[in-house]
Amino acid sequence: MSLLDFSNDAFIAAFFLYSGAFMLFTIAIMGRRWSGRSPEEHTARWGRIAFITSSLGLLCHLAYFFTRWAGGGHIPVSNMYEFMTFLSMMVMAAFTVIFSIYRKILLGLFSVPISIIVMAYAAVFPQEVQPLIPSLKSIYLNIHVTLAALGESFFAVGFAAGLMYLLRTVNFNSSSKNDKRQQRGVEFTLFIIIVIIGFLVSVFAFRGAGYETVFTRSNVTVDNPGQKDSTIEKVSYKMPPIVAPYHSEIESFQSILGIKKPLTEAPFWMKGVNAGRKFNTVIWSLLTGTVIYGVLRLIVRKPLGKALQPVLDGIDEGDLDEITYRAIAIGFPIFTLGALIFAMIWAQVAWGRFWGWDPKEVWALVTWLFYSAYLHLRLARGWQGRKSAWLAVLGFLVVMFTLVGVNLVIAGLHSYAGTE
Repeated sequence: MSLLDFSNDAFIAAFFLYSGAFMLFTIAIMGRRWSGRSPEEHTARWGRIAFITSSLGLLCHLAYFFTRWAGGGHIPVSNMYEFMTFLSMMVMAAFTVIFSIYRKILLGLFSVPISIIVMAYAAVFPQEVQPLIPSLKSIYLNIHVTLAALGESFFAVGFAAGLMYLLRTVNFNSSSKNDKRQQRGVEFTLFIIIVIIGFLVSVFAFRGAGYETVFTRSNVTVDNPGQKDSTIEKVSYKMPPIVAPYHSEIESFQSILGIKKPLTEAPFWMKGVNAGRKFNTVIWSLLTGTVIYGVLRLIVRKPLGKALQPVLDGIDEGDLDEITYRAIAIGFPIFTLGALIFAMIWAQVAWGRFWGWDPKEVWALVTWLFYSAYLHLRLARGWQGRKSAWLAVLGFLVVMFTLVGVNLVIAGLHSYAGTE
């Protein structure tokens, strides 16, 4: 067995161990009502088993990382698959650190799924080891990417604790205007998470069905949209095309779910050959996520936030607030070093300038400014409780847009990271 084969097996083992740990954390929290033991004894016993399982998963994840590094000849963070697998590993590492400090079993119920979702998202991308492009052949790749991902992983744990705080403290039985606003905010956050899951469900469902439709298009000039040149571009859709590429023709079409032709065409401002496909993916993610959300609402017959709130009964909200702050306070200086300082040094070495207003650079700065504001408001203005929790939740949404939206939607010097 080659190192890369072993690496892939270790990654799969880590995924299943994390999934098992999540189920065990769920048993630790949910099963205490039906256990023959006292709730505290039941939670502590199953919580220990869950943490041991998640730690074994982290060891397998580390084995994947180092064997892929040895087998591939470079640190595995150079494309979207590798970066997302590394980020999921760092989320588990951050969770392990925070859990070791605070020993809050419930934290595993909200943090471990983040790593599982990120791992599943990584599997969407090509998994082959790819040679480094010239600008990536630098020691700063190791420093910049690993520190940035580690900082973001602590932000992820802060997000989990902040969301738990909101679920614990928002009054879902109140009809006051402020409480209604809080309820809608929590429900929208849960909906966004489910839309991400909907994206994964759509991708793997249609991939499993072997779906493919191919469009061709003569290249459209920017100055004169009506004028075409002789360059022919092809784009392959792996999901049924609700939206076809701009000014394209069908080369091969596979009917499924009653869709026999595209319902519409991407607008001119989505003139890139892959823009229509990405827009189509967003639509399928929203549709699938909305269906999943609707089914869950039908099952629980109440807002999801209200259904989840009893899970957090007995949890000290002060501890959740403290975990949120500590996780972000640990992650912020690490992110500053990785995503800004070493990133600018590397930019100077690779491109001859410290700053170039590339979209990824801009959004890394936006992320840094957001968490700078969080720490300022927390320490100087005394923003604690719900205000702090909402900032932690919103901050991680900014992080996810920086990682996913900028890499996959906005073209720039960092676009190589999003190659599909």
